Amino acid sequence: MASISPDSPDRLPEFADEFEYQHGFGNECESEALPGALPVGRRSPQRPAYGLYAEQLSGAAFTAPRANNRRNWFYRIRPSVRHGSFEALPDGLLLTSPIQDARPPAAQLRWNPFPIPVAPTDWVDGLVTLGANGDARLQMGIGIHLYLANESMTDRFFFNADGELLIVPQQGRLRLHTECGVLQAAPGEIAVVPRGMVFRVVLLDGPSRGYVCENYGQPYTLPERGLVGSDGFANERDFMAPVAAFEDREGDFELAAKYSGRLHACRIDHSPLDVVAWWGNNAPYKYDLARFAVVNTVSIDHPDPSIFTVLNSESHTQGVANADFVIFPPRWQVATDTFRPPPYHRNVMSEFMGLIHGQYESRPEGFLPGGATLHNCMLPHGPAADVHAKASRAKLAPTYLDDTLAFMFESRYLIQPSRHALEAPELQADYADCWAGLPKHFTGSPGSGPR
Repeated sequence: MASISPDSPDRLPEFADEFEYQHGFGNECESEALPGALPVGRRSPQRPAYGLYAEQLSGAAFTAPRANNRRNWFYRIRPSVRHGSFEALPDGLLLTSPIQDARPPAAQLRWNPFPIPVAPTDWVDGLVTLGANGDARLQMGIGIHLYLANESMTDRFFFNADGELLIVPQQGRLRLHTECGVLQAAPGEIAVVPRGMVFRVVLLDGPSRGYVCENYGQPYTLPERGLVGSDGFANERDFMAPVAAFEDREGDFELAAKYSGRLHACRIDHSPLDVVAWWGNNAPYKYDLARFAVVNTVSIDHPDPSIFTVLNSESHTQGVANADFVIFPPRWQVATDTFRPPPYHRNVMSEFMGLIHGQYESRPEGFLPGGATLHNCMLPHGPAADVHAKASRAKLAPTYLDDTLAFMFESRYLIQPSRHALEAPELQADYADCWAGLPKHFTGSPGSGPR
């Protein structure tokens, strides 16, 4: 089954996905890999079919309101409590908030793409923290990581107790084998794995790179549409959850875990992906960003970038996000008498941006696919000088932006860069020079400005 439109100009045919999925965001789903494995009319029968064990994975407190409550019931070959003793692993370049090993600079930051290691490195070992905010133990804020990997996880499994994982591939397709089944994510798609769910990552195209937002706070939901009405933006039907698929493997395996900011691991004598049937609304999911229905101006002025929000993690203040996932996809620009690129601005929110492919309209030079920018709260940013000059003189005909797919992790909390990110050779020391050439146009006469 293909997850993409074959006539989409933004996708390649090799990114077709043959797996079966259930459709809908936050749906109460059910799936069984063997007939009759799923109990009917009860959660925990005295003797489940096939000699399975019943087990619950909670994604919210038991007493959370029904609309916010998340949980899955698994019917598995062995209960998840059966494993060896956890021991500490080296954390490598993976950090968790609060980060206290560096002082956040009062500067705009931009990085070139980080190289993928030559030495064998799987998805977990390839996690590199660029920054974080909030406090994972208080379940607020986010961690921002890159994954730089060249080796699949075959006999190694992983779960993250600190937050759900939003995975944004930039180079190479990923196949995620999870307790709920298998899903695949290509560049231009995203995948979300709930807090605590066990999975392993297979690299389908060799060396792979991408971005991860580790959400310590409320699980992602779809933002409200307000006056836009019932349709547009990300539609529930386009989100896809896997169907049940289990591994009945025995051997010498490793189960790694991120727990309270540190990595741990234990030996396990069987695959923990042995869930034969499941039901609930706490499943992993994927989403094709090409299906996002952009809503934009058809008259004047540049709307706020919030119109591009795909997912939202709410904070305790209404309308102020713990984390937003925002994309800047291909789209038409038709505004009249309007400076069309994003304007210069200073925000309460902090913005981390990545580029999946193509160019970003405000800064086409220096911001490369696989690279990143960080504009923390109240630090001014906007179009480079040459972009401003060109856009100020451009003929305002309808224009289609087709070679672009950028995204933003946005948060109300200031993002603390890691020491590694601040000392990495990929950090561009001359980033601020892109604004140095902005000239003074003021003449004191009406109609002054670039001509």
